[in-house]
Amino acid sequence: MRSEWSGLPVRHVLPQLLSALDEHGVAVLTAPPGTGKTTLVPLALAGLLDGSPARKVIVAEPRRMAVRAAARRMAWLLESRVGAEAGFSIRGERRAGPDTIVEVVTTGVLLQRLQRDPELGGVDAVLLDECHERHLDADTALAFLLDVRATLRPDLRLLATSATADAVPWARLLGAGASPAPIIHASGTLHPVTEIWAPPSRPTAPPHGLRVDPAFLSHVADVVRRALAEREGDVLCFLPGVGEIGRVAGMLGGLDLSAGPDHPGGPGDASGPGVPHGADVPGGIQVLQVHGQAPAHVQDAVLAPGRTRRVILSTSVAESSLTVPGVRVVVDSGLAREPRTDHARGLGSLTTVRASRASAEQRAGRAGREAPGVVYRCWSRAEHDRLPEHSRPEIALADLTGFALQAACWGDPAAAGLALLDPPPPAAMAAARRTLHALGALRPRAAADAPDVSAGPPDTPDAVVTDRGRRMATAGVHPRLARALLDIGPRAAEVVALLSEQLPRDADDDLVAVWRSARRGRDGFSARWRQEAERLARAVPREGGESSGPRSGAGGSRNSGPAGTRNSGPAGAWSDDHLAGMVVALAYPERVARRRGGAYLMASGTAAELPAGSRLGAAEWLAVAVADRPAGSATARIAQAVVIDEEIAEVAAAPLRGSGDEIAWRVPPGQRQGDVSARRVERLGAIELSSAPLRDAGVRPAVLDGLRSEGLSVLRWPPEAAAMRERLAFCHRALGEPWRPVDDASLVEAADLWLEPELSRVRRRSDLERIDVAAALLRLVPWSARLEEVAPERIEVPSGSRIRVDYSGERPVLAAKLQELFGWDEAPSVAGVPLVVHLLSPAGRPAAVTGDLASFWREGYRAVRAELRGRYPKHPWPEDPLSATATRRTNPRR
Repeated sequence: MRSEWSGLPVRHVLPQLLSALDEHGVAVLTAPPGTGKTTLVPLALAGLLDGSPARKVIVAEPRRMAVRAAARRMAWLLESRVGAEAGFSIRGERRAGPDTIVEVVTTGVLLQRLQRDPELGGVDAVLLDECHERHLDADTALAFLLDVRATLRPDLRLLATSATADAVPWARLLGAGASPAPIIHASGTLHPVTEIWAPPSRPTAPPHGLRVDPAFLSHVADVVRRALAEREGDVLCFLPGVGEIGRVAGMLGGLDLSAGPDHPGGPGDASGPGVPHGADVPGGIQVLQVHGQAPAHVQDAVLAPGRTRRVILSTSVAESSLTVPGVRVVVDSGLAREPRTDHARGLGSLTTVRASRASAEQRAGRAGREAPGVVYRCWSRAEHDRLPEHSRPEIALADLTGFALQAACWGDPAAAGLALLDPPPPAAMAAARRTLHALGALRPRAAADAPDVSAGPPDTPDAVVTDRGRRMATAGVHPRLARALLDIGPRAAEVVALLSEQLPRDADDDLVAVWRSARRGRDGFSARWRQEAERLARAVPREGGESSGPRSGAGGSRNSGPAGTRNSGPAGAWSDDHLAGMVVALAYPERVARRRGGAYLMASGTAAELPAGSRLGAAEWLAVAVADRPAGSATARIAQAVVIDEEIAEVAAAPLRGSGDEIAWRVPPGQRQGDVSARRVERLGAIELSSAPLRDAGVRPAVLDGLRSEGLSVLRWPPEAAAMRERLAFCHRALGEPWRPVDDASLVEAADLWLEPELSRVRRRSDLERIDVAAALLRLVPWSARLEEVAPERIEVPSGSRIRVDYSGERPVLAAKLQELFGWDEAPSVAGVPLVVHLLSPAGRPAAVTGDLASFWREGYRAVRAELRGRYPKHPWPEDPLSATATRRTNPRR
């Protein structure tokens, strides 16, 4: 055993920690980074420091990079090799043997092991490291372990460790309802870290989705150069993703970002665009790029002392768990990536967010692990005060399909009995269960004795996992991808491996082209892809040899439908295009898409668009592998897809197929007016496959919908109909109930009343236009009233003429030639409202308006007579109009 362990600060609390675990079986350890909690504590738990009897210990880390680093560090302390006393296991790689006492694993591997062997036979203690990061797998693993302690292994010792001091919630959780678990605090050698606020001199655009303003990245590169000039030691720069790491590396190295010596670059590549993982920039400074998919040799180089000064560009993987020697300076962009899930549309993506204050403190602490350091923060102090205190836990943000399957395999599909700091959001869990039902992984509890198939997608948590669901859970990929792997067989492994990796940012939107490029590639991404494809091919249970395509019954799920396509038969005989299309469509049946105009409609009902100039744009059908929906947009963006035909779409999305009668008021695309549509429609989700007209269907609800959506304009309104409506409106204003209002909303609401029986005869829009609206409106007249008595259409004047009354204004108007009203000293009232009289000249033009006819004859007539008598000499203009005889004629000729 090397003597260096005695210099690790955590050694001072080891007796207290071991005593707490002996007494309570659970404990929480808080210790700053660099104190030895990840490497020395497991050795103490295993009895490797004091020669006590060996105890098997599992250490769970959230990241593969931390797993390798912890195992290497412990093997170094033990003066041994990795795989002897200390080993590790990650997905697709295991370096541990019969003599391994301390095994470091990812939380995902621990979950798989718990599902296979809940008792963890032979294991004495489990240490869950970096709990404060709140990864979903870590939260789930701790919940399972607490369940194991409560029911199967009360002797199993559990230790949760955190680099933050906020340990009370964890202590309560581990206390399992009794007294909280003991909290052990280890203080480290905390070197001071000086804060330097370095915001951009000019405003930059905030991050949006995966896009980070290039001007801001240029500013980060400038801050790195400033740090190199002002300070000594290695520089650790935090950036949100691999794409940003590559861009900043290119800016630092003065390299051409459009070409790379090894590979095209991007988020899924081993490095950024055109920049190797390790590159020397002018001045003898080495630039290293660190992320979860970085090659092992780069990870080794980061964790070993450098021979030259280094700039280490890293995602959040370097926030904790790892001690990066030589770092004295941190440059923090203040950005991070979080998952976002659109549960209604089945779309998930990553988005760029501002890091929390807790994360910023973690990052800054990296500069003070070995000596006093400095942190350059690329934002202002005022912005810092507005940051969220903590990052949101992954369980609140992520797609929970995998979590729901793990919970179902554990025997708790609703996750109601799991000890979690934060419960899963109900809507996200309901969406996850619907997906698992569709994949055949769950079935209703009432069907527990039925064949192993899904009986439907109810939103109830009362379900049980199927045998197929258990096989999906062991595949080590998302349940959707596991479904395709099980249905098709080992040959699907290459496509599934492609879909389980984050693809390069500049990857072609044709997934088949990406697949063929990976086959030819010699870069880090291609190497990782080959390794994962081989692992998946080995993981597929072979039932009598190669799968023959989508299966049903025990070997698959009826949800996958029959294998009745042109390429049906052994999957080994399928073309690349057919195989890739089938894998994607089986994994994401709701993303099967059909062309609609210049875009596509997915079976989920979401519209989606290809990038401009895409080679896939001529396809009628697509299986969409990767898509996201920008915030505020109703249309999804397709990142990768495969051209398929209708047969593949129908096979893969068979559960979404249905037929039914659709009777509705529809507005055809590109038109403004709708019409009744009565059809028998075959659909694949929201995609229409075929339709046939329905005869003698009841279309009345559709007609009423048309009235509600387009209003009364669907009817024909000749002048007599408009006049009738005005009379009824006047009656409602003047008399109120029982006269009904006849505004648009009221007429539409009462359509059943006044448009019967015409509505029962309507089959299309043209039938509505033939309705006699004036006659129909008469049905609104109260049964106890007569419209002609209350609001007569015409009124007889002294000349004997019957003049139409205009009811369009607030008061009814009678417009008549002045000579026809001689002798009429008072106009009648209508419904108690006096008429307004418009007196017209012989030519029918307005001469005067009055509401008091007698007053007009006394005071206004003389002026009108003087003005018009000379213009119309043939018409009578008596001096006394009240005694004159009203007439429609001119003066007789002399």
